[in-house]
Amino acid sequence: KAVKEGMLEKRSDGLLQLWKKKRCILTEEGLLLIPPKHPPPPQQQQQPPLPTEPAAKIKELHFSNMKTVDCVERKGKYVYFTVVMAEGKEIDFRCAQEQGWNAAITLQMVQYKNRQAILAVRSTRQKQQHLAAPHGPR
Repeated sequence: KAVKEGMLEKRSDGLLQLWKKKRCILTEEGLLLIPPKHPPPPQQQQQPPLPTEPAAKIKELHFSNMKTVDCVERKGKYVYFTVVMAEGKEIDFRCAQEQGWNAAITLQMVQYKNRQAILAVRSTRQKQQHLAAPHGPR
């Protein structure tokens, strides 16, 4: 389910480090980066919207692999921010200040990490209860 959709500019990894427009879909699981020339995904389906073109063109930044979102600076009409991945890779983005992409990505990432932490605690408690139950008090 798309939480937010729109355009973001991503700095390329190449020597020139050009800003390239990407169509972005923020979900509860991560951020999808889609080259802008591809058709928009159909809206009526319940699964995360995945376009029909080859998956190689779509990049998914999954929250499980994301460490932080750093707001670097606000300059002119843009806000510049960096998504830091778990393996240390940094991906630079910019968008118009009023779009609030950095805040939306940060919020979804925190909610995702909180859900994972709750699941981990539940799993640990269930294991402890399971281990404690058959033995009874000593």
